[in-house]
Amino acid sequence: MHPSTTGNASLRLGALEAGGTKMVMSILDQQGVMLERVSIPTRTPQETMPEMIAFFRDQQIGSLGVGCFGPLDLNPASPAYGCITATPKLDWRNYPLLDEFRRALNVPVLLDTDVNGAALAESRLGAAQGLGSCVYVTIGTGIGGGLIIGGECVHGLMHPEMGHQLLTPHPEDPSPEGFCPYHRRCLEGLASGPAIMKRWGIPAQELPEDHPAWQLEAYYLAQMCHNAMMTFSPEKIILGGGVMHKEFLFPMIREKTLELLGGYISSPAVDAGLADYIVSPGLGDNSGVMGAWLLARRAYEEGGN
Repeated sequence: MHPSTTGNASLRLGALEAGGTKMVMSILDQQGVMLERVSIPTRTPQETMPEMIAFFRDQQIGSLGVGCFGPLDLNPASPAYGCITATPKLDWRNYPLLDEFRRALNVPVLLDTDVNGAALAESRLGAAQGLGSCVYVTIGTGIGGGLIIGGECVHGLMHPEMGHQLLTPHPEDPSPEGFCPYHRRCLEGLASGPAIMKRWGIPAQELPEDHPAWQLEAYYLAQMCHNAMMTFSPEKIILGGGVMHKEFLFPMIREKTLELLGGYISSPAVDAGLADYIVSPGLGDNSGVMGAWLLARRAYEEGGN
């Protein structure tokens, strides 16, 4: 068991945002001040892991927090605990990420999904600070969601996979089955950045505000918000990721969510039009790194258990 971080001015904590496209490695102090940040492409484990291990080893970190693309096995009782499981990145499938970092670095390491880490950061430091529950959803290359209830990340059979909930296609969607290789009509297959590109032949960031793509996008994300409210009753829904840089989407999503709710939920947040309920991340694009930092801080304090 390591001592508390309190008063350890020289402590350096490692934070890894392990994405399907790039690995972002950061070093922060115990107050969360960024000391160093490096990004490398995500290649095979044989190519990528030695670079990451060398970076964190050279930085003499006290612990490491990892927010990783999934799916992950996060059941401590499972023989595959800490492994990446059924990822479409075949080189990383069944890779024992947690064990490899613990063995190579010999420091406490905690692992969670990238979106759970971001949800944790938004709960403790961002848009949901002071609340006991929130949902964080990132809409970009993929769609993933993290769920905080009682101030902690939710794990269960595995972890929430909100991007693969099934939706009702928009009646004017030219590709109503979506583009997910696993599921027909799921959120990720209908509303992710690649889905927008495949449907219209134009990258999402290049589509004008009046393009019909955005009516579909708001329709699908509003269904997700409705489902989250009815299923988890979170105190805040936070939407991040590259697609949500189109800020005009927020009022569209709120309006459609209210329509889908149909007056069923009565609360001040709903009565006020959801303007302070469905929101952008309070930490901007830093939710992921701060989530990994929080995991690293907990790993140090708890010895990585």
